[in-house]
Amino acid sequence: MIIGKVVATEKAPTTIDEFYFWTHSDRILSPFDVVKVTHVGRANAASTTFGVVESISHITDAVSSISSYISNDFGDVETAPNMQRLGMNYVKAKVVGNTQNIYTPVRHGSQVSLANKQEIKQALGLHNIKNPLPCGYLAMYDGEEKSVRIPIHLNSKFLVGPEGAHLNISGISGLAAKTSYTMFLLKALQQKFLNNIGERKEDSIAFVLFNVKGRDLLAIDEPNRDLTEKDAEIYEMLDIEPTPFENVKYFYPYGKAGEINSYAQRSDVNEQMDQSKAFKYKYIFEHDKESLELFFANIEDSTGTMDSILNYILSEQGGFRGIRNWREFTRELSDQASGKSERGNEIKVVSWRKFKRVANKAITNPMFAARADKTKNEIRLEEAINQIEKNEMLVIDIAKLSEDMQAFVFGNVIRNIYELKLGQSDEREPEDIPSKIVIFVDELNKYASNDVPKTSPVLKQIIDITERGRSLGIVLFSAEQFKSAIHNRVKGNCSTHAYGRTNAIEISKSDYRFVPQVYKNMMTRLKQGEYIIENPVFRSLLNIKFPKPVYKQFKNG
Repeated sequence: MIIGKVVATEKAPTTIDEFYFWTHSDRILSPFDVVKVTHVGRANAASTTFGVVESISHITDAVSSISSYISNDFGDVETAPNMQRLGMNYVKAKVVGNTQNIYTPVRHGSQVSLANKQEIKQALGLHNIKNPLPCGYLAMYDGEEKSVRIPIHLNSKFLVGPEGAHLNISGISGLAAKTSYTMFLLKALQQKFLNNIGERKEDSIAFVLFNVKGRDLLAIDEPNRDLTEKDAEIYEMLDIEPTPFENVKYFYPYGKAGEINSYAQRSDVNEQMDQSKAFKYKYIFEHDKESLELFFANIEDSTGTMDSILNYILSEQGGFRGIRNWREFTRELSDQASGKSERGNEIKVVSWRKFKRVANKAITNPMFAARADKTKNEIRLEEAINQIEKNEMLVIDIAKLSEDMQAFVFGNVIRNIYELKLGQSDEREPEDIPSKIVIFVDELNKYASNDVPKTSPVLKQIIDITERGRSLGIVLFSAEQFKSAIHNRVKGNCSTHAYGRTNAIEISKSDYRFVPQVYKNMMTRLKQGEYIIENPVFRSLLNIKFPKPVYKQFKNG
């Protein structure tokens, strides 16, 4: 369908990167729509240049605004104008490809048409995707008889390795549906690996998810009863089964009197425990003392004093020799802080007091216990990580913990995953360990923002994963409200970025300087279920949509 013609003027020429065209003022087009232009070719065969709409303006022959005012009887809003102005829509398109790889600027007067499904895929580089993984669908030419809906796939090797890895999602809380989109991708990944689809049959995957808000992820193996027929049709189009996640285990913080410290309903947890898929996690001094440094993840230690104390404790110097539980540990800390116990001469009492204040605040949590009773579904998270199976999904609940304790649990789990993949566990053979482990955490700003101390052990672990985790098969899926607040080395090493609805202040930051202004403005009014995606296999940013989650939703947290 021909919709207009290319226009090249002295002030606005066509280039190898962009071109302009006019359309009728009634023509409905939207940013991200794909158009095609017949162009010069080789061997007397014409080629086709594809463009993606970036901006649309409406122009008339009025010289100035006052012309419109005068033609309406000097400002009478009720009168018919004396002169009917000539008007058109003026569209700017970004060149994304040519069927013969010819990038000579398109010519003035060339016909511009809407593209069909196959041409849209070819234009955006979506027609020959290897290792395809559904990431949503495109809806183009809204309001036209030729409106299209196209499933979009990315190369899974650019999402979970080895070619590229790590996903970062940003957007306003609630409106951007960050968790829902991440879980949509995880569902596609789990199905892909459960069906063993791929070039390497030995590839396997597992997932570790942190539940940070209410009960969001505490029933992902239960179906969403509110899915509509329209949602089911979308899942069918994307070739994804509209069923909940499989092989799920839940881990809840151990609370007072043996209860769990969670927003989850006790009846739901008891039912999960009866099915041996829910556990209460604890930290035991003898096995978990190496993680003491994580208590100081958000505390500046520019002089390294806290680090010196940690080395003193872990090397069992002075009164820390032979300590086997948290009670003995806190007693010795008190002696050090009061100056009663032997200590290194280089460590002052005031430093021990600071260490004690921070450590005691954490250790008073019931999770720090003397032992874990497996007959009562109690477990250490390190044991759970070491036992993780292929295609298994572990959900670790930290929603009700304080921010300091959330950072401790998160850092401890990441460390255990790293040690497992480095082969430091004697309990597992390498071929039995999932070749890829995907970690998902929301509110990344708590652990990897620009405000987190540079000495933070959690920040160091996250940077290490984004920079070197791909080679080990450790992949980070992260989400936050504002991408601009995240450490540059973390977001800079993510191969895939998803932008949900955000605000005008955020899009003014340097992270969005490569995004055309019209697309930036669209980011401030995206709907739930809409994302703008950036991935190395795509020739342009894509405005995709995705269906509702397949698992149970809690409307009130």
